[in-house]
Parts: sequence; structure tokens; C-alpha cells
Amino acid sequence: MSILFESKNRIFKLDTQDTTYVIQINPYNRICHLYYGAKISEFENLFQIYNFKNFSTPPSTTGELNSVSHDQLMQEYSGANTGDFRSTAIAIQTTNGAYAADYRYTSYKITNDTPSLTSLPCAFRADNPEVQTLEIHSIDPSTQTECILYYTVFPECNTIVRSVKLKNNGLKPVIIQKIFSAQLDLPDHHYDFINFFGSWGRERHPDRTPLHHGSQNVASLRGSSSHQNNPAIILAQPTTTETRGDAYGFVLAYSSNFIANVECDQSNSSRVLLGINPEMFAWNLTPGEEFETPQAFLTFSNQGLGQMSRNFHDFMRNHWISPRWSAVERPILINNWEATTFHFDAEKILNIAKSAAKLGIEMFVLDDGWFGHRDDDKSSLGDWFVYSKKISDMGKLVEQINALGLKFGLWFEPEMISEDSELYKTHPDWVLEIPGRKRSICRTQYMLDMSREDVIEYLFNSMAALLKNINIEYVKWDMNRNLTEVFSKILPANQQGEIFHRNVLGVYQLYSRLLQELPDLLIEGCASGGGRFDAGILRYSPQIWCSDDSDAIERLEIQGGTSFFYPPSSMGAHVSACPNHQTFRKCPFQTRGDVAFAGTFGYELDPGILSEDEQNQIKQQIKNYHQYHDLVANGDYFRLTNIFEHPNLEAWQFVRKDKSESIATVILRRNHPAHSPFILKLQGLNPKTLYAITTPSETIKLYGDTLMNAGIVLYDLPTYDHASLVLLLKKCK
Repeated sequence: MSILFESKNRIFKLDTQDTTYVIQINPYNRICHLYYGAKISEFENLFQIYNFKNFSTPPSTTGELNSVSHDQLMQEYSGANTGDFRSTAIAIQTTNGAYAADYRYTSYKITNDTPSLTSLPCAFRADNPEVQTLEIHSIDPSTQTECILYYTVFPECNTIVRSVKLKNNGLKPVIIQKIFSAQLDLPDHHYDFINFFGSWGRERHPDRTPLHHGSQNVASLRGSSSHQNNPAIILAQPTTTETRGDAYGFVLAYSSNFIANVECDQSNSSRVLLGINPEMFAWNLTPGEEFETPQAFLTFSNQGLGQMSRNFHDFMRNHWISPRWSAVERPILINNWEATTFHFDAEKILNIAKSAAKLGIEMFVLDDGWFGHRDDDKSSLGDWFVYSKKISDMGKLVEQINALGLKFGLWFEPEMISEDSELYKTHPDWVLEIPGRKRSICRTQYMLDMSREDVIEYLFNSMAALLKNINIEYVKWDMNRNLTEVFSKILPANQQGEIFHRNVLGVYQLYSRLLQELPDLLIEGCASGGGRFDAGILRYSPQIWCSDDSDAIERLEIQGGTSFFYPPSSMGAHVSACPNHQTFRKCPFQTRGDVAFAGTFGYELDPGILSEDEQNQIKQQIKNYHQYHDLVANGDYFRLTNIFEHPNLEAWQFVRKDKSESIATVILRRNHPAHSPFILKLQGLNPKTLYAITTPSETIKLYGDTLMNAGIVLYDLPTYDHASLVLLLKKCK
């Protein structure tokens, strides 16, 4: 069993394959945290290890011992304004204006299933009999609101999924001022805080700083998870590396305003809070209503950052990403954007498709500019009907492309509206704006009020009309601006604090409805590239465009940072034109292919203007993709170089689960004269297995322990900037 309850001391023990999480209900019905870390066998007497700390004048509720300080107690879910002066997990405002929360344990339930969320993405069991869920119920006596803490244990992935449900069982409405998805109290503060920052074109760059007293956090108030910060953090020991040391990983499955906060208190303990950003959030909960938080994923590794990442990768592939696509080989696509931008017609599109088909590319994706009267970015968003001046007959074009042996995909930006559009003429009231205040504009477009059912209905009907009547098998779903002047014209004043959250629920609803209607539709998420690369979107889109910056050298850090939480099979990665459209860098075609190979593979260029050598390289890249797709998509991923030191050499490795086969890729960022030969130490192999290692010049045989401990000299790595080398390893029979 993954979850055990010891009734004498009222202790819950949650076990995964390699970790243990322990909770205790104390004598005053407070839900206390005892332990989270490497797997332990101790159970009944564990609470003695973590005695309550003493404080000279501890605030405590009448009837509790003075030695029990709410401000020092390690708690599972802390309430505001009742003696815990740290950042707390939940705050409720009542009709008299009081602002507090104090939840006490009432009961528990253990089930052999996963909880179902009404309107948010949620993890699934996938017929794993070991998956169990613990529900801990508690009541705030003053408001009669019931708080249910959910812990779903996925043993084989070393992952625990947490969420919270709040029920108003009282007779009066309350306002939820903040409600986090997960809290974790740790008894010490000797950690580094690792987050992943960025901007457009340079998303998810890792940043590692020592945890200090006070609060550190990453957050978004943009109405999306954002380019700037990702809803995922790590706490790691200062000495933790890719292969050694303790690391706690946290991921929030949410695509709107979030915060991940870590506070080190006066007692040198640490509190992690992860959930919806409470700024500009206030939710009215009337009697009988419920509120659900997004799910949060927690994992622990005492084998370094690499194992932490592999825990998350396995969990998302097996219990999060749609089973329809998780392990399935995705079609190799070509997108026309960098080849044409807005300047195309049916003939030009067909010519690109013909060139692509000759090389073995499998899908053509028509990007922005096919709808309304759109010749630039100043019009037509919301008018999801074919621009006949450009395309004439979309059905005919798709039939012609299908006849070449290519699937067909189409770009949409459903959440946006242009002032110059038929939709705006009909429904100016659908725009998010504050009455009496000037609207902010970005890219000559505004944001639709996705909290409205009539908006969702319109978008579903207009998109489904195309997707159901034309053989469109893929959608690139873009979002190119953040939310401003967030106000809904159909909700009263006291509900305007709900709009950010209601907006993302509308986005999820539209995704869900389209996929229910078209279950085989492949959707790739996008938000000006990687501005909404999060687990929330990943539940509906098995792949997300990693960044608009398609330069191979820039992608090393972007894809490397993304890999700390999200599996490579989820990263949209393409070979793009040269010089690169974003950096103007010239990079070898082979290197561009080798970097893109570590994601969902595709092309952003016009193959008809490539040299014969480059076209031959495309044929070989496609052949390699088909041969090694399963290894890359479903194998274990290892970062072989320390990304925090920004080494001159960048290397990563995929290893098949049975350790019979592996691919290692090496990129030389910049060549320097008179350097010693590079030695690369591999990971994840069977120490006693003899492997044949194929390089461009030779095949040699070495045992796994030699490759991992002594390493291999990279004699075949070319000595020029941005050179790449791929090593193929196969178990000798």
C-alpha cells in the first residue's frame, strides 16, 4: 500500500518507490508535517524525531499548551491571522470583514483512485493499482467552511500530486482571499533556490541562489504562466549536482497568475507555498458552493537534479499527458512562418509542401494569415473563416497537400480579437476592458473575455466548423499578448477578482470541448513561443512550442532549462533557416538538427531553396528520427554538463529504459585554440554491459562503468564554433 495510517499517534505515511512523506494530526487536531525525503521505514515513533519547538511567548489557541507555537509549528496547511505570522496557505474573509482561517482535522479517507477536478486539468491513474489518494478533511469552526487536502501518490514516479477543495457548509457567503495548492514546511533552510526566468526568445534560463531569511518567490500577474517565470521551482542542497545531493521539485499545473514562494523564518525553517497568485484574486464562495485549486506536483530526489527531472518526466508521460499522444510518434512537420510570414498564397504554400514531401516530411502547418482579411498583424483575429483572396478554397488546398502524402495543420489564436474584424463589429462587448479607462494594446490586438460562456461557444463553433469539415489533423494554438484591464462586463463588482481565474478556466474549457469533439486532434500550445509552457496546457497539448527563438545555440539553454521539469517529448523544436531569424547567427545544418532532435522534431524554412547537401541532411535526419524516436521520447534523459556553470561544452544523453541503447549529443559552443581533448562521462548505463559506441570515424567497445567513470575522449568533435557530435551506443550481444 502506498498510504498507511497509524491510529495510535494519528500518523499518515505516504510512500513512493524511493521517498516517504509523513503527516501527523496533533492532540489539538492541527494537521502537522513531520517528514518528506528519502524513503524511511520508521512509522510509529517518527513524531519524536521532530519535537515541537519552544518559543518564549507563543501565540496559541485557548486550551492548547503554551509550548505549541503556531508560528513555529510545521504545518500541512496554515491559516491566516490566527497566530502563524509566516506566509500562510489560506485566508478567508467573512461578511463582517474579518480576515482569518483556522482549520482543524475532522476525518480522512484513502481511495484507490485519483480525484477528479470539475474544471481544471488533473492527473489520471492509468490503471496503476498502486496509485492511491489520501483526503484529509478539516473544518474552520467560525465560518463552517470545510477544507479538503488531497495527496495522490504515484509510487513508480516518486511523485505526489496535491490540491485543495474548499466547501462553504455555512449559512453565509465568504470571500477566499488566498488559497494555495500546496504547502511544504521543512525543518531547515540549507538550500539553494532554483528558478527559471526569461523573456520572449530566452525562456526558462536557470537561476540558482542561496535561500536567505525572508521570502524569495517567482510569480506571474500576466494572465499566463509567462515567459518571465515558470510555475516550477527547486530547493536543492548547496552541494547538489546533477548526480548527487538532495533536491525537492515543485510544479504547478496552472496557466495563469501564480506564485511559488519560499520563506525562511526566525527558527531557520523553510516554508514553500505554491498556487494561484493572491494578488488581484478574490473568490466569492456562497453557501453550498465549492472551490478547487490547480494541482501541484511534488517530488524528491537524493540522487541529484537529474533524478528529480526524470521523476517528473515519468510522471507527466504516464499520468498527465494524454495517453492518445504520450508515447506516440508525432508527425515531422514543416511550418511556413519563417519561409513566408504573411506573404503567401495557395500556390506558394503548395510549392513548399511539394518540396517538403520529396524529402520525407510528414505534415504541413499553415501559420498566421489564412483567415479574415489578414495581410499583417493589424486585423482579423476572431474571424476564423478562410481568407478567400489568399487561399480561395481551403478544402481544395488541404486535399492537394494530402495527395502529396502530407497531413495538414492550421494556426489559430483563439483568445484574441482585432479591432479591425467582423467579430469586433458584432461584439465589442467581448473585449476585456475597464469602463472609463483607456485600453492597453499589444500587437494591435485585444483579449477576449474568456470567462464568458457565449465567447467560448462562439470560438468552439467557429473552430469546429473548419476542423470537422476539412481534414485538419493538427492545430497550433497561439497566444501573443498578456492580459490587461481585466474586467468582465457581465459580472458584478464583487466578482471582478475572479476574472483572471475564470479566464483560464474558459481556456481549459475550450481545449476540452474541441478534444472531446475531435479526440484525434493534435494540438501544439504556443504563446509567442514559450510564454505559456506549463503543465496546465500540457494536459491538453502534448507538445508546446518551446520558444520563438529557434537558434540552435540559444535553444541549448532554453531546452536545457525546460528539461528540469518537462519531458523532451513535450518540447516543440525545429530546424530553422540560416541565418537565424531571431539572432542572425549562422549555425551548421547538422547542429541545428541535432539540437532539434532533443524535442518534437520539425522544420521552419523553405526546403525548396536549400542546397542539395542540406536536403540530403534532412532525409538523414528524418530517417534518424524514425529510428530513434522511441528512445528520445520515452527514454531516460540525462544532462551531462552542468548548466549552471555555462560550460563551453553542452551535452545530454537519452538512455532506453532497459539500458540497451543510448544516444549522447555534444555541442561545442565556441572553439578555443590549443585545448586538451574533451572527455565526456556518460550516465544511466548498465555498469557491467559492454556497449558498442559508434562515432563518425569508428566503432569502439567499452563497458558501462568505464564510460560512466573514466569517460570517452571526444576525438571526433569538430574544432569549430557550434560544432556537434552524436554518439550512438548499443548493447553488444
